[in-house]
Formats: sequence, structure tokens, C-alpha cells
Amino acid sequence: MPEFQRSVRLLGRRPTTQQFIDTIIKKYGTHILISATLGGEEALTMYLAKNKLDRKLVNATQNVEALHQLASSYFIDRDGTMRKLHEIQISTNAIKVTETRTGPLGCSSYDNLDSVSSILLQSPESKLHLQGLQVIFPEYLQEKFVQSALSYIMCNGEGEYACHNNQCICQCADDYPQCNCPITDIQIMENTLLVMSESWAASYKDFENSDEFKSFLKRLPSTHFLPISSVHLLWGSDWDLQARYRLLQSSLEIQRLKIQRTARKLFSLSVRCLHNPSHQMPRERSVMQWLNRVQSFLYCNENGFWGTFLESQKACVCHTGATLCQRPIPCVIGGNNSCAMCSLANISQCGSCNKGYKLYRGRCEPQNVDSERSEQFISFETDLDFQDLELKYLLQKMDSRLYIHTTFISNEIRLETFFDPRWRKRMSLTLKSNKNRMDYLHMIIGLSMKICQMRNSSIDPMFFVYVNPFSGSHSEGWSMPFGEHGYPRWEKVRLQNSQCFNWTLLLGNRWKTFFETVHIYLRSRAKIPTGLRNDTGQGPVDLADPNKRQIYIKISDIQVFGYSLRFNADLLRSAVQQVNQSYTQGTQFYSSSSVMLLLLDIRDRINRLAPPSAPGKPQQDLFSCMLKHRLKLNNSEMIRVNHALDMYSTEILKQSDHLTAKLC
Repeated sequence: MPEFQRSVRLLGRRPTTQQFIDTIIKKYGTHILISATLGGEEALTMYLAKNKLDRKLVNATQNVEALHQLASSYFIDRDGTMRKLHEIQISTNAIKVTETRTGPLGCSSYDNLDSVSSILLQSPESKLHLQGLQVIFPEYLQEKFVQSALSYIMCNGEGEYACHNNQCICQCADDYPQCNCPITDIQIMENTLLVMSESWAASYKDFENSDEFKSFLKRLPSTHFLPISSVHLLWGSDWDLQARYRLLQSSLEIQRLKIQRTARKLFSLSVRCLHNPSHQMPRERSVMQWLNRVQSFLYCNENGFWGTFLESQKACVCHTGATLCQRPIPCVIGGNNSCAMCSLANISQCGSCNKGYKLYRGRCEPQNVDSERSEQFISFETDLDFQDLELKYLLQKMDSRLYIHTTFISNEIRLETFFDPRWRKRMSLTLKSNKNRMDYLHMIIGLSMKICQMRNSSIDPMFFVYVNPFSGSHSEGWSMPFGEHGYPRWEKVRLQNSQCFNWTLLLGNRWKTFFETVHIYLRSRAKIPTGLRNDTGQGPVDLADPNKRQIYIKISDIQVFGYSLRFNADLLRSAVQQVNQSYTQGTQFYSSSSVMLLLLDIRDRINRLAPPSAPGKPQQDLFSCMLKHRLKLNNSEMIRVNHALDMYSTEILKQSDHLTAKLC
């Protein structure tokens, strides 16, 4: 072995680990073979039933000679030969094949006889003896060789293998800071966990696609809203669904244990890595989450979009960000609402109420008192209470019976006079009922304006309308939400052979409300010529200037449509003062139950005519505005009256308290 001896001499007396690896270990390995047992015996035995063979085999190639030739190829192609022999054995039942092996022989064919691993078998019979290569090194190199061999095997040659206090690690070289980190194994573990997480999600999907879950969804009633408590009862009473759900739980438990074991292995492998792996254990959905999932399937699955249902808000949070996924939410039957059946035309509104309740605007209200008694205070029902179609026809025809004579007030514009609308213009229509018509409350059901423009005008007026229900300051009014929450928009119709347009707002019975003053703010969306963009628009109107003339407009007529209700302020004030005094004196407020029921009915009927509010937001409190401006009550008196009515409604009548937003 002159080459080996030359390599040992090249090491010197103090070789490094890397020198040992490059010079010796990579060329000659780490061990030498002292002794081993080679050879062994392997035999193939075939038992022939010649009488069956002659009767079954009709092909000339399938005779005894052919079987001998097939058996002779056993040591060349063991697997192929055995497969063919087994096929003959099964098809004819004329032969029986057995294999016999003795001794430490492991070669499968002649092609791999030169492979040491195929001949040397580590079995009790092999008598294989290996010796570390250090025995043939000089004594001063033996310890360094063992350390280098361990570093090469355990650290892949990327660091020094060292042991301290029964703990062995690789001291990484500067070029290999991650030598202690089995990156490949960690990546395999992370990919395994990812596949397990996908399998976890697939289990949920399989449950949702199961026949039991789909049939459960189909059997759920769709004629009314299902709160989560009702879904829970139906969920627990479906035995087929419960059996399928238990299968899901057992499957998830098995998967959870596998994920835990794999995660522990992952974190144990990454102890000596520079970064820690991040993995979050999947959490099993609770029953409440499944019930909410069912509600989401019912109400947040529309137009191909999905969402999550929030029962507290009775609304969907769509995954796309828009509200395209929400279906019409059915009405709630029973309970405090006392709705008996949802409307067939609009399932989100009530269609009929239980006894003791009355239907109004798609919801049931308690019928606490005879409506005729309330008419003595405010005549809510008049001869002008037309049906919707009749009312719309009269408004389109501008029937004089619906005219309400108001006073036009504006410091910025005049009727029948052209003006520059580029800056905000304010005008008001008021009744001054506190001075002139104290015995009436007034209802607005429409608004109309006739606006004329110059020829080729690019003006597009834009209106903001504020309503004071019972007088008061401007801050005690509310803004009409055109086009929101079902509220109507302005309708623009051009008059024949003119540059004038009728702008009409039709509120109808649904959105009619009390009014004392209507404030109209006008702005324009005009395409202003370049030369006029820096003009203030506050100077006198110059009709001779063609550039300015095209932006001028005039309002020829403005009209409020509605009707007046008789109002007995003195009688109502005496009833309110009776409640106020009993509350102040601390007496039992239900001693005058007839008065309380009467005022509750009046408050409900007034607040029903409040403007629309956003979903989840309370309605405006018009009743308090009426107490303040028409009955002249101060703030403390208003608070006492409302609190007494709320207490009577919740404690005596056991009705839910309807929250309102302060307006006045």
C-alpha cells in the first residue's frame, strides 16, 4: 500500500480535521474489513404433476422443456421468473414452486455481485468483522483520526464533533453556521405539517359536502328567521347528522395527535438552528361555530359570494368586502315582536301579527289602547289618508288638496329671478305654527320645485334638504337621506317647449313625516368655463355676458305637499302633566294606567313617522321634539315623562324598550 503510506506521511505530525478528511477518509473510508463469511446456498424447486400439465397446456412452448429453460433464468431475473411461474401455477395447478436460501448470501443477480453490500450480510451467520482505520496509524495520529472520522460522519465535514457532559454537538465552521441544523429534515417536517393542515381543512369540507349535512340544510325552514338557539335544537335532533359529526370528531382527533407528534419532532430537530420554525396547531370548530356556519350558509350565500353571518347585527360580513353575498334576512316570528308570519311579498318584513299587536311598516306594534282615544289629542287619521297608488297619482297631478301654504324665506335668492348657483344658496319653507296655526300638526308627503335654466346650460343642481319636525333651531332638524335605506330620490321631468324642469320628491305614505320648516340648500355640479373658475359668484347677475349666462338658473315655484292634523295641545298637556306630577311625587305610575297607555300609543305613532335610520342605529325621537316645541316642556320635564313611559312599558307591559336617538 505505497499510496496509502504516502498519504499518511503527507499528514505530518499535527494534521487538521479537514486534512484527514481530504487525504484519508474520502479516499480510503473509516474502517477496514478484518474477516467475513461469503457465499451461501439458494435453490429453486419445482414439483410437476405431468398428467395435469399435459392436459392443461396446449401451447407447445409450455411443456417440461420450457419450464426447465424458465427455471434456468432464475438467477438472472429472479422477479420476472417467479412471476411467470406463479402465473402458470395459478392457471394450471400443475406445478408447485418453492425457494430455499441458506447461509449469508444476499446477491439478487449476477449484475451486483461486485457490490459489497449485496454479498456481506449482517446476520447471525455472517461473522462479519470490521476494524477502525486508526489501528494502522501511528499512535500520535489515532485520536485525531477518530475525531476527524466522527466529524465527517456526524457533521458531514462541516464542523468539529465534540462531546461535553454527555451531550454531543457539532462545533460549526465559519463557512457552515447551520451545520447543527438538519435543514432537509426540517423542510420535510414542515411540508408534512402543511399537508396535514390541508387534510384538516379537507375534513371540514368533506363534512359540509356530506349527504347528511346537505339534507340538514335543506330541511331547515326558510319562511322565517332562525336564531342560533333554534338552529341548535334542530342540529341536536338530527340523528344522521350527529352520527356523521361524531365521525368527523374522531377523524380530527387522530389527525390532531399526528400533527402534535410531527410538531414535536420538528421543534426537537430545530433546537440548534438559528431560526425557530413557526407552526400553529389547528383548532377544532366548536358547536357554536358550526351553528354560525349554518346561519352563514342560509343567509350569506348569494350571487356566488360567501360571507359570515353576525346575528347581533342581522347582517353578513362578505369575504369580498361588498354586500353582494347577503340574502334577504327573513323576519323574526314570536317573541317580543309577536309576528305570526313573514310577508310573502317581502320575507324580511312581517306579514301578519298575533292577537294584541298591529302591523305597521312590516313590523308588529303592541295595540295597547283604542286608537279612537288618541284621535282626541291628534287626528292621525284624516280624509287625505289615500292609498299609495292614489297618493302617487295625486302628487304627480299636483292636486290642490295636497297643497300646504308655507312662507318662503331666503336672503340669497328670489323666486322668478335668475341667480348664480355656483356657491351654496339657502332657502326655507316655514309654517310658523306656533304663531298662526297652533291647533295643527303638519305632515309632508312630497316636495316640488320648478327650476329654469338658460339655453345650453351645463348646470346640474344638487339639493340638500333638512327638516325641522316641530320648529326649533337648525341643529334640531334631520337631513333627508336621498337614495339610502329605501328613501326616494328626486325625479326630474322637463316641461314641454321650455328650459324648465319639474323636480319632484315623492315621499308617499311610507316616508311621510312631521314638518314645521324645510331648509333647502342648493349647490351645482356645473362645468364652469375656465375664465369663471376663480370668480366668486357673488356679484350681480349679468345676462348680457354669454359665458356667465349659461350657468344662471331661477326657481319659479316651490311647493310642499301634505296635510294638517288637528292637535289639541291643552288636552295633551294636561295628560303629560299628570304623568309628570305622579313621577315627581314618587307615586306608583301605574295608578293612571289609562293615561300611560294613551301616551305610549301617541309616542309610538309619532315616532313611527321618524326618518329612516341606518341598520343597527336607533330612530330619531320626534315625540320629545313635540313635547319641547309644541307643549313647551323643559328638558327635565321631557326626561321625566319619557322615563316614566319607558318604566311602564318594560316593567308593567313587559315589552322590549325601543331605543331612540335624541334630536331636540
